[in-house]
Amino acid sequence: MNYSGFRVASALLGVLPEWAMRRLGETVGYVAWLWAGKRKHNATRAMARVLGENPDAPSPQTIQTARALFTSYGRYWAETFWIRPRRVRAIHRHIEVQGIEHFRAALAAGKGVIFALPHVGNWEVAGTVAAAEGAELMAVAEKLKDDRIVNWFVGLRKALGIDVVLATGREKVFEVCAEGLRRNAAVALLADRNLSGRGVIVSFFGEDTRLPVGPARLALETGAPIVPVGSFFQEGRGHLVTMLDPVDVGPDDDVASLTAKVASALEVVVRLDPAQWHMMQPNWPSDRLVSR
Repeated sequence: MNYSGFRVASALLGVLPEWAMRRLGETVGYVAWLWAGKRKHNATRAMARVLGENPDAPSPQTIQTARALFTSYGRYWAETFWIRPRRVRAIHRHIEVQGIEHFRAALAAGKGVIFALPHVGNWEVAGTVAAAEGAELMAVAEKLKDDRIVNWFVGLRKALGIDVVLATGREKVFEVCAEGLRRNAAVALLADRNLSGRGVIVSFFGEDTRLPVGPARLALETGAPIVPVGSFFQEGRGHLVTMLDPVDVGPDDDVASLTAKVASALEVVVRLDPAQWHMMQPNWPSDRLVSR
């Protein structure tokens, strides 16, 4: 979708009441499954792995879960277009938080906190939780080609309490995030997809693939704890933000071993509600081979 499409979608969805926006998004996502092509294929393979099945022979249950994934994804985009600064307080009032003690303990320790997240639900609304705790929250975002779309997303996330760090250079981004942690900020990193091709190989849902090393590198550099987080849609209105126990960092851990621990923690988060994991891309080498 181009910038004009973003503006039109935002204008149309922005005038709807919350319940109508949600239902429209879910309906569009449900229907989009019919024409999803490779995205449907990739989502089904991802759900098969989560449910412990062979990606090449998914069961009807797996296919049904993959379709529900599209319904959830439709809601994500509907909410994204619907959110306005004036609605942020109401959004936060309808967020339930589990495990907030992990966040508070990290802030009390003074080394910041690294949030490792998969693409579940609407992760961006979790920014309101950090803001309510009086914490600075930073998040790394992909630098898109259209600056107008980038600025639109930056403005949205700012309204939700998130300061965006654009991925314009790996080492530069690392230093910006590390400096944030040193001043006791929170850094949110989506860690279930490797976009750069430079990640390390780990087992993820029973199959080797590459995952990004950002959470592990930052933890080893700064001493900040890694807290796995999922921000899920509630049935109906609202969201559930779940923070798990911090990832154990042993004295012998390096980037590879710690990234493997992060992968295991993300598996736990995703399994809380697989149908909200918006994994539609080829995330394992075998996905790319089958898609050819």
